[in-house]
Amino acid sequence: MAFLQIVFYVFSTVLVVSSTLVVTVRNPVRAALFLVLAFFSAACLWLTLEAEFLAITLVLVYVGAVMVLFLFVIMMLDIDIAQMRAGFANYLPLGLIVAIIMAGELALVMLSGEFGDVELPRPSGHGADYSNTAALGKLVYTDYVYTFELAAVILLVAIIAAISLTLRRRPETRYQAPEEQVKVRKEDRIRIVKLPPRPERRS
Repeated sequence: MAFLQIVFYVFSTVLVVSSTLVVTVRNPVRAALFLVLAFFSAACLWLTLEAEFLAITLVLVYVGAVMVLFLFVIMMLDIDIAQMRAGFANYLPLGLIVAIIMAGELALVMLSGEFGDVELPRPSGHGADYSNTAALGKLVYTDYVYTFELAAVILLVAIIAAISLTLRRRPETRYQAPEEQVKVRKEDRIRIVKLPPRPERRS
């Protein structure tokens, strides 16, 4: 067995195990850390396929930014694990049925004969002067330019929707009005009251 095959099986095993632990562990912080391990394993697999740009993007974007945000949100929120798992037993039969159907579909696809060394051979190696990023950019901005622009529009709409959701007015929340604050005068806020002197007490 070649060294490349050993590396592939090792990282594939780590990826499968860590992905399983993401959905089975009870602690959400540990689930996020196992998801980081799954991303690293997938990035290593992409490196073996000479997809260096995708591998480093997965590490920098997802592990370096998205997962840090996940951990920050999970640790800042007061999550009641017992309350989250209170209705787990009620939805367990439906979840098992969906899981069995998905596993059956995956088995049918993998056993269909469309996946193998003949149908999907390993990409041929390239020289040291080959630029994976340049090839990917040329493909994205030529054959898939309209799909790329559509994805950009969808992300822009999502950003605008997220901003609009944060700007909702809630009646129970107090807001500052700077245009009213600058109009305040001291005569409107301060009132000087003159009190008569108190008579002296005689002992």
